[in-house]
Amino acid sequence: MTRVFGDPVQVWSAQGRPVRFAWRGRLYTVRRVLEHWVATRDWWREQLPDEQDLPDAVGEREYWRVEATPEREIGVYELRYDAATGAWTLSRVWD
Repeated sequence: MTRVFGDPVQVWSAQGRPVRFAWRGRLYTVRRVLEHWVATRDWWREQLPDEQDLPDAVGEREYWRVEATPEREIGVYELRYDAATGAWTLSRVWD
């Protein structure tokens, strides 16, 4: 089961990949990267070209699905990096 979030997180990286992140007052250590991908365009604009309420294009977003742990319990987390703003977000958590 997956839960969707949109919480900002602080991420530390090494060699271009996340190695730690802080979420809700806890520090998580990334044990391994499960997946990594980049979304380079707003695909929904092609499907809804007449929508005026959509925000401006945000550019490239980088996604990292990682296995991480704050202590002993390991979980799967999806981190999103927004290149336009330089912000990291925790977008999903798997139970």
